[in-house]
Amino acid sequence: MTPMREIRTHAELMDANYRLQRLIYDVTRRYYLLGRDTMVADLAVPPGGHVLEVACGTGRNLALIAKAYPGARLYGLDISREMLRTATARIGTQAVLKQADACDFDGRTLFGVYGFDRIVLSYSLSMIPDWAGALRVAAAHLRPGGELHVVDFGDQSALPDWFRTLLRGWLARFHVTPRTHLEPRMRALANEHGLSLQFRRLYRDYAVYAVLRSPEDRGAAHS
Repeated sequence: MTPMREIRTHAELMDANYRLQRLIYDVTRRYYLLGRDTMVADLAVPPGGHVLEVACGTGRNLALIAKAYPGARLYGLDISREMLRTATARIGTQAVLKQADACDFDGRTLFGVYGFDRIVLSYSLSMIPDWAGALRVAAAHLRPGGELHVVDFGDQSALPDWFRTLLRGWLARFHVTPRTHLEPRMRALANEHGLSLQFRRLYRDYAVYAVLRSPEDRGAAHS
């Protein structure tokens, strides 16, 4: 379990980071957080399905999911109270939002929900220190037949070196680190828990889009 002081410290960092940025976040990020709309279109949420976004930020994705899948039951969590202020103003009653740490949450306690049909991690693992832990916790909350969708920065290996250097330097200003070992970590998680993995590289490895799927006969979700 993550020490409480560490949780508070990361929450404080994110609040400081986004206290003002949250006001212009979506306007500025639309140009380089690529693949998010593809992910929303591919969710294929079942009628009345439960959808959780971990590290939901401003609620931008949840708002699009609500529009694309009427009747879906939406939930979001974020460690930053500042981001949740923006998300709450945007979404209103369309989703249930809670402050929680992506690496240490219990969906039953937070939302009264025993597992989710779809879980989303969108450009969040690159900001979570224990990103592998966040993946494990999210996967543990999948219902039988559920899917965990991850979109984030790739390693930019197919792009020019100068571009990769500039991008990494820019991202570091916002405490963002592309997870270059994401694919092997997700494959290991899939093998360990009997999940299937689809892993795609987008825009010459600028971004990656991965889906972990739980089998229909998987045991009840737990956290």
